[in-house]
Amino acid sequence: MSHQDKDGRTVVAYNFQALRDAVSWLLKAANLSAIKFREDCTWSTLGLIVTALFWAWSDEPTLTRRFNKARKIALKVLGRSALGKISPAPATSYQAFMKLLRTWSPRLVEVLTEVFRGIMRTQMNKRFKIFGFAVFAVDGSRAELPRTKSNEERYSPQAPKKKGGKRFKAKRRNGGRQRKTRRLTRSEIKARQKRAVQKKLNCPQMWLTVLWHVSTGLPWAWKTGPSDSSERHHAREMLNELPEKSLLVADAGFTGYEFWKAVLDAGHHFVIRVGSNVRLLKNLGYVREREGLVYLWPDKTSKKGQPPLVLRLVVAQKGRSKVYLVTSVLDRKRLSDKQVVELYRLRWGIELYYRHLKQTFNRRKLRSTSPDNAEIEANWSILGLWAMSLHAEHVLIEHRIDPKRLSIAKTLDAYRQVMREHKCRPDEGESLTELLRQALVDPYKRASKASRDYPRKKQEPAAGPPKIRRATREQIERARSLATAA
Repeated sequence: MSHQDKDGRTVVAYNFQALRDAVSWLLKAANLSAIKFREDCTWSTLGLIVTALFWAWSDEPTLTRRFNKARKIALKVLGRSALGKISPAPATSYQAFMKLLRTWSPRLVEVLTEVFRGIMRTQMNKRFKIFGFAVFAVDGSRAELPRTKSNEERYSPQAPKKKGGKRFKAKRRNGGRQRKTRRLTRSEIKARQKRAVQKKLNCPQMWLTVLWHVSTGLPWAWKTGPSDSSERHHAREMLNELPEKSLLVADAGFTGYEFWKAVLDAGHHFVIRVGSNVRLLKNLGYVREREGLVYLWPDKTSKKGQPPLVLRLVVAQKGRSKVYLVTSVLDRKRLSDKQVVELYRLRWGIELYYRHLKQTFNRRKLRSTSPDNAEIEANWSILGLWAMSLHAEHVLIEHRIDPKRLSIAKTLDAYRQVMREHKCRPDEGESLTELLRQALVDPYKRASKASRDYPRKKQEPAAGPPKIRRATREQIERARSLATAA
């Protein structure tokens, strides 16, 4: 007798059937006909995608064991005919699997990204926008990598230098007694300290910049690069992937005339925090003056004949300090000051997303020892977490549960429990659907943790207010001439 969920609608005999339903729902809109492997390849396109997703979901300690587990589950979920094109089954080699992913990952990631975005637009259309805008937060973070020579060459901020100087190591002789070593000179101590600093600087880290959809809590696009990459440059490269007339929310690191103008030229708006490193003008007269109107017009751009950026300044009270926000939406009827502050408050969700990805999903340090494989691991980790969250939110919506209550940790536990027992029948209340219905954040309100007295590793100074000054007569005349020419 087959197992039946409490809702009386979903019938699941085995856990692998629940996994089959999940990946079928996720990939039903994927057009894989244009992707064709070599005729002698033992993998099918669908089999490679499903195995890669299970590989990302797995909690095995090594990448090879994750692949072996994922291949077995995919073989049970899809069957040999769907997983591979040649009997009896696809290759069991992890190296062959990674080689195929290195070749086809860019195309497969592109296909899955479009499929997942389509699901977000259609299945979650009622909450796709906030205040009439599709709102996206942008921020960057780093993931650690194994300290291999190839990883250092690609992902370290600078090329590794050869270590020089003498080493003085104490040797044990005569029954464990330590032999005396000569005293190091001051220059030798400084050389050692310099090498230690250099070693720390050369630690390979991957920089990850994500466009995060605020209302659904899901990623939209991302870029990777070395640890000294520019998150603003990454964000500019991803502007063409945003829906029309989107709104970008960012912290004080995303300032600058070039970046803001690129956002506006792409047809989007923004809400960005500004600090004391930003200089704004008022009373320039480029447009009709009104309360809160400011301009960003650096001297270099004004001398080049480029127009000023017309912005609205919103000041929000945060405890004893103030937060200064600028937005390109000038009409208060379209976006009020209160709504601007609310959008910036919602930006905090991208910080939680990085915590889920790096801590809950255990991707703080990637395991690949080669840079190409590290990029594949990062891309499929993001896709895997995206796929899990997308399907889990779909289940909650079907059962009329607010998807904002979704717990990523419990969702991850639910999928991994089903994967571990994929050949078994679930006990009552332990099917994938039932586990996802229970994967909710606790309803109680958390108290503030700001008063906890413990040392923090990172103490960042306050952003401070932007520097606002009145436009000079020369700037006013130059702006007037530009407005007349326009």
